[in-house]
Amino acid sequence: MGISSSHTENGIIEVTIDYPPVNALPAQGWFELAEAITGAGRVPQVRVVVLRAENRGFCAGVDLKEIQRSTGYEALIAANRGCARAFAAVYDCEVPVVVAVNGFCLGGGVGLVGNADVVVASDDATFGLPEVDRGALGAATHLARLVPQHLMRTLYYTARTVSAQTLHHHGSVVEVVPRQELDEAAREIAREIAKKDPRVIRAAKEAINGIDPQRVHQSYRFEQGFTFELNLTGVSDHARQAFLDGDHARQANDG
Repeated sequence: MGISSSHTENGIIEVTIDYPPVNALPAQGWFELAEAITGAGRVPQVRVVVLRAENRGFCAGVDLKEIQRSTGYEALIAANRGCARAFAAVYDCEVPVVVAVNGFCLGGGVGLVGNADVVVASDDATFGLPEVDRGALGAATHLARLVPQHLMRTLYYTARTVSAQTLHHHGSVVEVVPRQELDEAAREIAREIAKKDPRVIRAAKEAINGIDPQRVHQSYRFEQGFTFELNLTGVSDHARQAFLDGDHARQANDG
């Protein structure tokens, strides 16, 4: 359980998220994910990183229970910094990052996917930012890299989700496959990239980032500033607790 890395083939490292049941990462998990991705890209023999997940969905975002257990703002600050570090690690990785999305991809999951180089998704995958329902802001920066501007705003304000098929229509998801074929589909693209001259691929990654019109690091941290404001006013604490109370009620009914 946690974050793990493995050499699956020559030139390819797979980084796996495994925080059952829904992959809601604690603050330390975001930092460990950042270290795994950054470290993989620094290995000279590595040509591609594949980011994947176990469990019911790719990522449910931040572990809200960890934040609610904290009496001060330390857990919130750690989670925000951890997310920023992990998102940046995907974007700044010295080699391309291919992400394989299964099931739900929410909150911080969108931050990871939006900063990836290649996105493959299962046919049951959905993407969304429930931030406004949790009293937080963030990752609009990354959602805007996946869908057009007005759709991004609609999804952000309403906390709706969209399907992998919709993102495929907009060109941000390159391939949609059955769940059982997801890992192999991501690996196939990784193999294709890994066949190229690694010196050229590494230069290409740096060059593409250099011409990117969006300053993803700065814009995301700007968004987080409003999350701090909402927390200082108590709005966020109330919203998080309401969600957790509702989640507990749903679990009790399911039982």
